[in-house]
Amino acid sequence: MAEHVGDEVAYTDLATGTTLTFAEWDAASNRMGRYLSQGGPAASVAPGERVLLHLESEHLFRWIISYAAIHKAGGVVVPTNVRLTARELAAILAHAQPVAAVTSTALLPVVAEATAGQARLRFTISADDDGGRLSGGWRPTQANDGSPFQVPVDDGDLADIMYTSGTTGLPKGIAVRHRNTHVVPNGQPRWTGQAWIHSAPLSTFAGISFVYNPMKMGMTALYLPRFDCDRWFDAVEQHRPTCAFLVPATAQLLVTHDRWPIADLSSLTLLSIGSAPLAPTLHKAMADRLPTTMVTNNYSMTEAGTAFTYMPPGGLDAHPGSVGIPMPPTEIRIADEHGEPMPPGEVGEVLIKVGEDHREYYDDPEATARTWSGSWLRSGDIGTLDAEGYLTIVGRSKDVIIRGGNNIAATEVENALYEHPGVLEAAVVGVPHDVLGEDVGAYVVPRPGVVLTAEEVQAFCAERLADYKRPRHVWFLDELPRNATGKVVKRDLVVPSPPPG
Repeated sequence: MAEHVGDEVAYTDLATGTTLTFAEWDAASNRMGRYLSQGGPAASVAPGERVLLHLESEHLFRWIISYAAIHKAGGVVVPTNVRLTARELAAILAHAQPVAAVTSTALLPVVAEATAGQARLRFTISADDDGGRLSGGWRPTQANDGSPFQVPVDDGDLADIMYTSGTTGLPKGIAVRHRNTHVVPNGQPRWTGQAWIHSAPLSTFAGISFVYNPMKMGMTALYLPRFDCDRWFDAVEQHRPTCAFLVPATAQLLVTHDRWPIADLSSLTLLSIGSAPLAPTLHKAMADRLPTTMVTNNYSMTEAGTAFTYMPPGGLDAHPGSVGIPMPPTEIRIADEHGEPMPPGEVGEVLIKVGEDHREYYDDPEATARTWSGSWLRSGDIGTLDAEGYLTIVGRSKDVIIRGGNNIAATEVENALYEHPGVLEAAVVGVPHDVLGEDVGAYVVPRPGVVLTAEEVQAFCAERLADYKRPRHVWFLDELPRNATGKVVKRDLVVPSPPPG
């Protein structure tokens, strides 16, 4: 792209209005890649060695330049969530063993604390952000040369190690090899001049997939480092993107905003919503508002790589609540506790066929063996497949409340709560119970200006759920705790001790 349409804008930072062309991106990453490869014994990266990339998404250009530069040097990128404490980051680094770190001045103290005593770490690159063009004081002589540079790498070489968010346990490093890094294949795409807008944190699976993929589709990327409804609406109306990516939390904010009914969203042909299941009522509200747009709740996970589902046109009305059908060559199976296939309509664990050449957990063969069985990935998600092959996610295997012997998917109760016009967000958890084992509790965030009572919420659920599924305990919060991908972190919800009985 730098050779053929170098002056076209590759990325626009919507927070600052600044742009980065393909030629600038290529030359800057060549300079940095050359430095990383040739910086000398104490300041260089050998092929296959790991490099920590711990940068705020606000430093957009530096982030994507550094990401490409590490690949050009033959290194392995370890992108991390900048909200981690030094202790949490240290646990990841003790496993990944990076030899270098790329960070910002603001994050340098956390990185320094996290890397203290890490013998393999040879050098750290940090400086105030300079617009990503690497003209600051950390650029040595080697970095003056922006001509093409690439250390040879094979398809089977490691490209990234993506650490899971840890919603069900300690983070695991997912090994991403060059052959299964991206959905869109390499090649010289036709430049379309179209745009794709997104705002997922760059260190996440959802965010990192947008570093190269818009380019590979002949598009420019519009990036919003911190999601803001007004700025998002402004960008869509001004830049007229054809594609957009959201997570359910940001989708919920948009549909409850004053501008949702009146904003000009006519340029959108695809609205992709991922990272978590979307409540059926919210999905329908978005599809009804955007009748000429494909509104799809994609289902995948970092471990699955390029395997995912999508909602084909017209599928939502016939299959409400579904996340769609597998995108070939992806296959989906519902299995029992023994891994045996289950018939349509039965509830079981979702297995994803990702091929024999699947991703694995870095330096963790036992966890790899537990998660992958041949070409099938055990997702840990609970779902059903209907006769037409549409997948519906009803919860996680760790997100099932067992009340008096009855299994209750927390997602099902949450979806019922989302139907209440006064509910903005909801999270359902298991509450310890002396007799039943667990009872159902709900954390609810009311819409602005709405006053709800526990009794009102419980009565609303009584109209929609079987008696054993209704929340017996309701608490109200201003907001739900979320991780960098937008998923609710239920372990951070402190369940008050319920009254006896």
